[in-house]
Amino acid sequence: MDLTKAFLALITLTLIATPALAINQRVENELDRLDPEEKLEQRCDIEAMGRIDEARKDMSPDKVIAYTFAPTKVNGTTLDAPGAAMRSHGHWYKLSYHCAAASDELAIKSFSFKIGNEIPRKAWDRLYLYP
Repeated sequence: MDLTKAFLALITLTLIATPALAINQRVENELDRLDPEEKLEQRCDIEAMGRIDEARKDMSPDKVIAYTFAPTKVNGTTLDAPGAAMRSHGHWYKLSYHCAAASDELAIKSFSFKIGNEIPRKAWDRLYLYP
């Protein structure tokens, strides 16, 4: 994991000001420091957490990793993450999502997701997941 991703992994928990969709100025400033593809991925990960939190009252996602099982696919300002993972209440779950952003890569135009099965604890080390 490079330093940028490590830094974002640490601050993601504190960056979401509201449960879904909106990001605050602090988050926007941090995202603006990233290259466009990384900015899009991080913005879509934040969107995923907000959308899941809003849609699933039994989950409270605090981390999304877009590339756990498969690389992301980027086409302009659209990102598909067919092999993502999401952590909620100390458990990891398979996740896939489609995220289309505006040209600034901050406003989300469309978003869809599907939560899969829980990822067994015995697989976490191999997948670089953590409690």
